[in-house]
This record gives sequence, structure tokens and C-alpha cells, in this order.
Amino acid sequence: MGARQERKQATRARVLAAARDLFDEIGYEETTIRMVAQRAEVSVGSVFTTFAGKAELLSQVMGDRVEALQAELEQVTPHLRGPTVDRLRSIMAVHYGFETRKLRLFVAYVAASFTWPHDGGVTPIGRNARFRGMLADALAGGISRGEVRADADAELFVDTLLAAYVWNYRRAAQDGADAPALIAAMDRQIGLLFDGVAVRQ
Repeated sequence: MGARQERKQATRARVLAAARDLFDEIGYEETTIRMVAQRAEVSVGSVFTTFAGKAELLSQVMGDRVEALQAELEQVTPHLRGPTVDRLRSIMAVHYGFETRKLRLFVAYVAASFTWPHDGGVTPIGRNARFRGMLADALAGGISRGEVRADADAELFVDTLLAAYVWNYRRAAQDGADAPALIAAMDRQIGLLFDGVAVRQ
């Protein structure tokens, strides 16, 4: 990599770090490109040379976080044991534990995912195929162990599970709920959802 390319990559990294921190500290709506540029110690033009706008910045920040989260999940899932319902609870607990480290950032991402009309600048929440696949695989494992009905609609189950997951963040935004409170709520919701796909004894 040449010196110019290295400078470009360093600028990109500083801009992303500045945007991530500002989105988490003061929120997405309140953050401006000028503020990002000042925090990153670059010109406003340099930000726009690298990113089309604030939505693309948020999308890239969250994309980088997804990679880090996925790495955590991929370390945990091979070691999960016990009933399928508990495996699902463990996966979602890791997710909450990770995202609540930067809670305002994640809530900003949730909000930006539901803008109307959707402008395509932010990759909407729920589109992470690897994570969805991980949840579907947990359900498929339950089928093979005889815990989950063979006709269970895995896609509908995952959609409903993720809807509950996102909905719970209102407790954090409105009531100050922390990771343990969110995990406890999700544990109860997973129990209810799992009843809909579990093999009847």
C-alpha cells in the first residue's frame, strides 16, 4: 500500500471512530458531519470524499460492529449445550451484552432503520444473514434432537424473535433498562415463542 492510500485509510478510520463515538455520546440525529470532521481532525470535505453522508457513516459503523459481534457469537455457539430454548437464550444474551456496550449507538441504528421512506443509506436491522442463519441453525438442531417440530417455520420464528429483540430496546431508551433486564425480558419472550414450535410431549 502506498503512502497516499495509507493516509486515506487512516482518515477513514478516524472519521468512523469519531462518528461512532458521537452517535453514542449525543445521538445520531444531533450529530452533524461538521462535528464528525472536527472530532476526527479532518476537513468536512475529507468526510464527504470518503462517505456520501451521515447515513452511510452509520451504516459502516454498524457494519464494523456486526463483524465484531459475529466474532463473539462464533466463539460461543460451538460450545452451547442443553435444550434448544436455552441455546437461543444464550445467543440473544450475547447480542444484548454486546450492543448495550454502545447503547445509544444501537438505538440510533434501530431508529434509522425505520425511517420512512427508506432511502437505502442505512442497511436496515434484521438483514444480517449470518446471524439469522445462526438462529435458524439452532432451530434446525432442535429438530434433529426431537425438541422442535419438523414443520416449524424457521423464517417466521426468526423474524418474530428479532422483532421482540428490537422491541425490547424501548425499555432501555425509555426506562433505562440495562443488559440484564433486557436479557431477562428476552428469556421470557423466547420461552413463549418456543412453545409455538416445540414438540408436544
